[in-house]
Amino acid sequence: MIVNLQNTGWEIIYHRAHALLAAQIAGHWDLSKKTYRLYETIAAIAHHDNLEKEWEDDQLTEAGAPLDFTLERETALEQLSQHVKESLYQGRWVALLISMHMCFLNQGRQDEDPDVAQFVQAQYRQQAQWRDDLGVSKEEAEAAYTYMRWCDRLSLILCQRQVPMGGRKLEITNGPDGQQYHIVQSESGDLEVAPWPFSCDQFTVTVDACYLSQLKFESNPALTAALQEAPRKTLTWTLNRPSDA
Repeated sequence: MIVNLQNTGWEIIYHRAHALLAAQIAGHWDLSKKTYRLYETIAAIAHHDNLEKEWEDDQLTEAGAPLDFTLERETALEQLSQHVKESLYQGRWVALLISMHMCFLNQGRQDEDPDVAQFVQAQYRQQAQWRDDLGVSKEEAEAAYTYMRWCDRLSLILCQRQVPMGGRKLEITNGPDGQQYHIVQSESGDLEVAPWPFSCDQFTVTVDACYLSQLKFESNPALTAALQEAPRKTLTWTLNRPSDA
């Protein structure tokens, strides 16, 4: 889960909600741009964080605070493999992108853990088989995954409240077209993305957040129970095409 400290306590955004926000962003992409199997890709974006189950395992820091995903322990390889297998129920294209995402998140661990290296190499072989079955090139698959990761990154920027104040630009990441994109907050408080990659000049996206006034919890069941009873709020962002675009 995404945990933001506020003056009144904690703001919690579930990872599955963040993934749905990423899918909302993806749904506004300019359809004239070449994006392979767009709607299946959006489905993969919406479900890529289904592995995250905030009601299971330990979700507390050693101090008893809600555990932000950046501090979470490494997920077992068996769970990663199962996540890819379950995504196959939606189709090989969705499974391919989910598998690519699992490899991206774990590629840095290959040199230090032979089991991770074996997992990643097995996923690479499976990806190659799925690409052959679907008749798509590695370049087409990588472009679609780059698009998926771009939407995921922008969603995280919003959920983690990373957009800087004072009109300063923040890099999102390179898009599937190789361009570098930035986000900035305008004087009106709305957000602008440049260059503008979307099909309309303005749109709004939302995500649900939970709010906890209690700062410390004795156990994970106590946190889970508090989250189930916590008040919720809809967070809203409006994205605009820059005036000079």
